[in-house]
Amino acid sequence: MKQLLLVFIGGGFGSVLRYLIGKYLNNANTGIPYGTFVANIIGSLLIGLILGLALKNNSLSQNQTLLLATGFCGGFTTFSTFAYENHVFLKSGDFTSFAIYTITSFALGFLAVFLGMFLAK
Repeated sequence: MKQLLLVFIGGGFGSVLRYLIGKYLNNANTGIPYGTFVANIIGSLLIGLILGLALKNNSLSQNQTLLLATGFCGGFTTFSTFAYENHVFLKSGDFTSFAIYTITSFALGFLAVFLGMFLAK
């Protein structure tokens, strides 16, 4: 039960922070979802750092990892919003924004995880 509560609390904080970032960075005029992009890249970096620290000499306990990686990063990052935003690009015929957003999100997301793991060493 304690582990569920840790994930719940971490997820709540992550979701609220993602909402605030999206509120201030998403551009309604151009439709470019900077907030989602920033949250997903920062979340990727954080999960790399957190899991890198957890693997390094057990620097983080299982409960800390659940709170931070599963809870916070899980609530902070969002694949569903990313998928919806790509759907909007495709539906509007904006194939260039779709391609740029998708490719840079995946490429920088993977690089951010690797960077986080590297920095945790």
